[in-house]
Amino acid sequence: MSSPTSTYSPDLAVPADKRVFGARDLFSLWFSLGIGLMVLQTGALLAPGLGLAHGVLAILLGSAVGVLLLAAVGVIGSDTGLSAMAALKLSLGRHGARLPALLNLLQLVGWGSFEIIVMRDAASLLGARAFGEGSAWTSPVLWTLLFGALATLLAVSGPLTFVRRILRKWGIWLLLAACLWLTWNLFARADLAALWKRAGDGSMPFAVGFDIAIAMPLSWLPLIADYSRFGKSARNVFGGTALGFFIGNAWLMTLGVAYALAFAPDGEANALLLALAGAGLGIPLLLILLDESENAFADIHSAAVSTGILLRLKVEHLALGIGVLCTLIACLAPLAQYQNFLLLIGSVFAPLFGVVLVDHFILRRRGAQASLAAWHGPALLAWLGGVSTYHLLANFYPDVGATLPSLLLAGLLHGVLGFSRRREAARA
Repeated sequence: MSSPTSTYSPDLAVPADKRVFGARDLFSLWFSLGIGLMVLQTGALLAPGLGLAHGVLAILLGSAVGVLLLAAVGVIGSDTGLSAMAALKLSLGRHGARLPALLNLLQLVGWGSFEIIVMRDAASLLGARAFGEGSAWTSPVLWTLLFGALATLLAVSGPLTFVRRILRKWGIWLLLAACLWLTWNLFARADLAALWKRAGDGSMPFAVGFDIAIAMPLSWLPLIADYSRFGKSARNVFGGTALGFFIGNAWLMTLGVAYALAFAPDGEANALLLALAGAGLGIPLLLILLDESENAFADIHSAAVSTGILLRLKVEHLALGIGVLCTLIACLAPLAQYQNFLLLIGSVFAPLFGVVLVDHFILRRRGAQASLAAWHGPALLAWLGGVSTYHLLANFYPDVGATLPSLLLAGLLHGVLGFSRRREAARA
């Protein structure tokens, strides 16, 4: 499939007449990206410590705050027409944006590989349930290659082809049907009233549950402008993104909490998957499993766009190479310890986008700079302060949560430094 994005360099703004995504397109995309097996399993993490009532409250509050920030960063893409990493040049400078682009590439290759592994393991489990252990349909290599090829094909085709020809026309309806079926199965089989009254065991503070919930939408901050730059208007981008991701993410995380408490109280991931597979002969879970390939698509495509900031190659060619790399990593590499490295990389992006939001909406008032400096010192200093705050809180005050405080502090610091610099320039 040829991609309409082939003429758009990651460094160049998408022309206004080529921005074709409306609110429905963006709702479909972000509803889809808010759904997935990893979202279900993340929700299940909250179950033992918080219980159903407090788990749902943490999910709703965290998702609501997170999607508002996510949608606001999406508006930056529609205002500038630039990809996520290219837009960072406006805040950090030409050279200052290279470090987050490299970090984004590393984390997206890692997460793309994780998505393929999650799909592989779930498909192998379903294959064993349907055809028995030892059948060809339980082969990890087979499923790794199949899902790697699917995600790579979607990434090479580009977001316009994927959203408008696949997701909007029929994919969104299949996902809605799968979520509704899993919800109906939960109400039919579980005593939700009893689960609602049962308190968690206290092993997870509420603030940590909130931090986990808000981290789900914020994990997409380094990617969203790669797609919102095709949005027709800021209103379409903000509304479609916020509503779509909130509904999908909150719905699936809540199902993860409830299914874990009702059918997998020991927290075993395979027990959770088997419980989900019991609904509708496993068809809803299979649809969500296929939807996971869309998350891998976003990781691979945005990794290619980030690489396009560093190397002058076509996005389609980069997506093909990165998709192959992710598939090989999923086949060969033990990623259990690499996950901690990925989480470490991810910790730099929440404070970074606190800086970017303040810079775009308050200091520059949604306007682009006429000329770009090589480095923007105050922004880089504020980013460093936010990252330091994140790790200080995570290591010494884990019950407080680190994501939102580091984002707010970095943004506040950048605002103070920015206004101070303006006053000094006005006096000179």
